[in-house]
Amino acid sequence: MSGISIKHLPGPELGPWLADLARLRITVFRDFPYLYDGTAEYEEKYLQTYLRSADSIVVLALDGDKVIGASTGLPMQDETEEFQKPFMDQGYDPARIFYCGESVLLRDYRGKGIYKEFFLGREGQARKLGRFDYCSFCCVQRPDDHPLRPADYVPLDAVWTKFGYVKHPELKTSYSWKDVDQAEETEKPMVFWMKPLAAEGGQ
Repeated sequence: MSGISIKHLPGPELGPWLADLARLRITVFRDFPYLYDGTAEYEEKYLQTYLRSADSIVVLALDGDKVIGASTGLPMQDETEEFQKPFMDQGYDPARIFYCGESVLLRDYRGKGIYKEFFLGREGQARKLGRFDYCSFCCVQRPDDHPLRPADYVPLDAVWTKFGYVKHPELKTSYSWKDVDQAEETEKPMVFWMKPLAAEGGQ
């Protein structure tokens, strides 16, 4: 990771980086599987959640002064009801779950160990706060025959499993956004992955 630095930023201090992070998210999420046709205005509004959460964290990856990657996390209780409901329906207490939001990394910087730093940073925050049993994140579910699925696309399931996360098909929800090839927003199925935080350190 020569020339690349990792910065752990409390969410309420995100303000000066807001525009950079919004642009990065739009760029990365435009690719499969999200195919997200986003706007800076919406992204900056969405990221206010992290500014408002006293215990949120943003892990920034910088190449010099350029933001080339970022990952977000916050207590599940600080997220919206649609994030919390699948857990409550399955008997989990959202107050005991730290939600690992999205990780975005420019293509040229992948495969350099930065993605692991994102997970370590967020899990470290959850352990430091000391009131969580699990870390969790969610991902979109796209059909294998989706017309915009690249021939060389490889899901990250094996990576997430290596980091200690387990897919929980019973924890599911749906979110709406506009795909790059669609005129209107449509709902997408999402599924959650979880990792117990009982064991310190390591993945």
